[in-house]
Amino acid sequence: MTTKYFGMKSAVAVSILIGGIGVTNQTVHAKRSQVISTYSNTEISSLDTAKATETNAFTQLDNVTEGLYVYDSNGNPKKALAQNTKISADKKTYTIDIRQGAKWSNGDTITANDFVYAWRRAVNPKTASEYAYLFDNIENAKDIENGTKDPSELGVKATGKYQLQIQLVAPQSYFKMILARETLAPLNQKFVEQQGSKYGTSSKTTLYNGPFVSKGWSGSTTQWTLNKNPYYWDKKHVKLSKINYSVIKDPSTAYNLYQTKKLDQMTLIGEQAQKLSKHKDVVKRQLAATYYLQYNLKSNSGVSNTKIRQAISLSINRKQLTTRILKNGSQPANGFVPRKLATDPKTNKDFYQVSKVANTTNYNPKLAKKLFAQGLKELGKDKLNVKIITSDVSSSEQVAVFVQDQLKKNLPKLHVTLQKVPAKSRIETVNAGNYDISFQGWSADFADPYTFLQIFPSDSAQNHTGWSNKVYDQAITDSLNKDAANKQARFDDLVTAEKELMKSQVVTPIYQGNTEDLVNSHLKGISYNRINGHYSYKTAYLK
Repeated sequence: MTTKYFGMKSAVAVSILIGGIGVTNQTVHAKRSQVISTYSNTEISSLDTAKATETNAFTQLDNVTEGLYVYDSNGNPKKALAQNTKISADKKTYTIDIRQGAKWSNGDTITANDFVYAWRRAVNPKTASEYAYLFDNIENAKDIENGTKDPSELGVKATGKYQLQIQLVAPQSYFKMILARETLAPLNQKFVEQQGSKYGTSSKTTLYNGPFVSKGWSGSTTQWTLNKNPYYWDKKHVKLSKINYSVIKDPSTAYNLYQTKKLDQMTLIGEQAQKLSKHKDVVKRQLAATYYLQYNLKSNSGVSNTKIRQAISLSINRKQLTTRILKNGSQPANGFVPRKLATDPKTNKDFYQVSKVANTTNYNPKLAKKLFAQGLKELGKDKLNVKIITSDVSSSEQVAVFVQDQLKKNLPKLHVTLQKVPAKSRIETVNAGNYDISFQGWSADFADPYTFLQIFPSDSAQNHTGWSNKVYDQAITDSLNKDAANKQARFDDLVTAEKELMKSQVVTPIYQGNTEDLVNSHLKGISYNRINGHYSYKTAYLK
């Protein structure tokens, strides 16, 4: 979800929020009107499928756009706009018949050319899509991204008004999973080009082909709605007429609104999660997401030193964080790739266990102090000052404060300050390389370790660390090329990459996410994807 990053406590603030949501009486009558109210804990960054990078934006896109495939709750792809898919004997050519009669929210017909245009636009380096990596196994994609070939040479073409042909570089067992990603959804070329740089920056400058259409979002507004799309091909199965959204960053505010029936769904964290763990409306959801510290090796703060980064990692008591602070079922993270995402083809062991590296993420203050002293000596310094940037979402702030306290306790010669900013600002700051350490999260794009490990090759558009490692790069390259069709060799390549990443601690995994929601007992049918953490409301309804 580069990275899916993943106060108002006064009575006055609550009353303003309630008025802003505009649902004072709607939830009470929701059974009749099929109107629900929910929220986002950060501002939405973009509705442009090529430029969205964070989980809340992707959740919006999952409800207002639709591609060839969509995910079920277990992250498995199922047909959407694809009616029939033929795969060649060498598994490198996909011929897909597109659903006829599907329309855009302005009444235009969706055709194969809409996919060709969208995909060429996404890989075009001028677009600067951080999810362009999803296309890397399509013929010529990497050369286009590198600027050595024209987007028109991408291995995708319309072989008919409703037929798409895709040419892969190598067989890719999870390609249908990639086809379900928001970045591969179609775009209406005429509309996008009319909007120019404004496309996806507001409800009015975006076109939709999903179950809902966005209304009232200007790019900075904190309230908007998703309305049922009358042009959606499968509208007969969409029961909700409207979803009221607002931005609510403070969990206590969200709970107050939930209690007074102004919200139909909310996420629990910390003490709140513990106190309400037995609430009749609690729904527990697994999530394949890792929250971590990311280092900028180009900063002059000293985090370019490997031993300093290792010392920071060994100074953090992850178990204490998950059991005393988060209290929502989250687990300590010993690796960047989370648990239960992939298994060894031969032994069936979890990738998470196979790739574990000793003395990298365990709590060991004694070793941390030793490594930190060695790092200081190598840097020729007697102390360090670093800044951790984090979004101003309550849960992120809590973790950042915990990490700051741990480092103050175990590494007294490391002075840590926190910079709390809106999520969009944090993304922009990290992307520009103007940070020392960033606290952020990444949820799986699809059920494969590559979705995590593709971030850090030297040439990745998502690598904002300045880290370059030949062993890592070669392992990723081999997994995509010579070993692509060999399940065991490819698995071993990805294990090599993960181990190299953990040894260097260019990222320090903190915890694997988990979600606990309160959901109105009358609200049924929400599809929650346990792989990427996105919510789909196409099948939701009020009973």
